[in-house]
Amino acid sequence: MVTMVFANFPVTDLARATAFYTALGFKQNHEYSDERASGMVWDEHFWVMLLTRDYYQEFLLDKKVADPKTVSGALVAFSLDTPDAVRAFAKAAADNGGSFYRVDTEIPDEVMVGFEVVDLDGNILEPTWMAQ
Repeated sequence: MVTMVFANFPVTDLARATAFYTALGFKQNHEYSDERASGMVWDEHFWVMLLTRDYYQEFLLDKKVADPKTVSGALVAFSLDTPDAVRAFAKAAADNGGSFYRVDTEIPDEVMVGFEVVDLDGNILEPTWMAQ
């Protein structure tokens, strides 16, 4: 069996978040989307599930939904094929209302390239390329 990863992100405006992730290169799977959620597919192994804050809350029992603009609960990293693909992903985020930054890990670019890509709600993805 192949493992699939589903990162679930709380969002304040589902339509706006769906448009943002579409601009990054994700494709919406309408079978797993409704007025509470958008199933956004990167490839057959990695999805981002955008959930309205009320719907996200249903999965937390007595915990509160964090505001990802002020509190981080997870950094979701995934690999891309080339350093240029990583740079293009980060640029697409910035071009569509998100942002990105780079943490100085002191790892040279010929070994690894990665950015912290921040979506419209403050959730963070880490597109990364690593030499093999």
